[in-house]
Amino acid sequence: MNDLAIRTDGTDLEAVQRLGRAREQILGELAKRVVGQQEVIEHLLVSLFSRGHCLFVGVPGLAKTLLISTLAEVLELSFNRVQFTPDLMPSDITGTDILEEDRTTGRRELRFVKGPLFANIVLADEINRTPPKTQAALLQAMQEHRVTAGGRTYPLEPPFLVFATQNPIEQEGTYPLPEAQLDRFMFMVDVGYPTEEEEIQVVTRTTGAAKEPTRKVLGPEEILALQELVLRVPVAEDTVRYAVSLVRKSRPSSEDAPDYVRNYLSWGAGPRASQYLVLAAKARAVLHGRYAAEREDVRALARPVLRHRLLANFTAEAEGVTSAQIVDRLLAEAK
Repeated sequence: MNDLAIRTDGTDLEAVQRLGRAREQILGELAKRVVGQQEVIEHLLVSLFSRGHCLFVGVPGLAKTLLISTLAEVLELSFNRVQFTPDLMPSDITGTDILEEDRTTGRRELRFVKGPLFANIVLADEINRTPPKTQAALLQAMQEHRVTAGGRTYPLEPPFLVFATQNPIEQEGTYPLPEAQLDRFMFMVDVGYPTEEEEIQVVTRTTGAAKEPTRKVLGPEEILALQELVLRVPVAEDTVRYAVSLVRKSRPSSEDAPDYVRNYLSWGAGPRASQYLVLAAKARAVLHGRYAAEREDVRALARPVLRHRLLANFTAEAEGVTSAQIVDRLLAEAK
């Protein structure tokens, strides 16, 4: 595993090539537990190596939890799952101070007990079922990589990533995610139903006794080093301009915005979308063994980066036009 860490003698290109091979190994290990979902896995890996949080939208039973927990296992990362509920309090995820008494001296003192946010990968299951105060505590962790409890601030050990799930069907008893929190997620990923053949494989595997063990591919130190490598990946100015132009055209107030954007959107994507597009393009290039991000990398990731950042207006809702359709149209027209 250690040969994947970045060397100090300028051999980043070799590290990129090795990561490309490691990607194939990771996919192979995940395939032992998860059937199909190749595009979802691709987005998951891109977000991991570009330090981006990810929101998965799909009905229950599509192996979202299994996928994320298996990835943590393969990469030797600590993992915690939190089931978000309407009565979940901020201290339930950040941790709390408890009063302890020293039996020998009789002295009492407060000790901080860490909550489930203190892990490398945190799965926030049904994130929209918890009240705004708890969502705000999660938002601080996502943005600042630290939590505040009892008037003190505690850092979260890197790598730290939040992968959240949201059920698109059952909306009763849910709290819509604030736009500010949605913007902190690099990707919103649709998790769809498997094909017929994939579903047959799922049923066959899950109803049998045998379970194939997974093998470790990377460790936390290698992941941190490779996240730094992604930042050093070069991007041509033309590719950056393409990403920025795509984002700016999604804003109704922009001079370059097409008529359908002005007709169907109240708000477009902000500068963070441009940053995420370029950063994700770098990570995708590295994962495919290339040491330069290209326009095609931006195009491949534009939908999951942009769709949750476009706010459709009443006209769009009345005519059944979705933000994802607008992104697809922007991509089709982009030069």
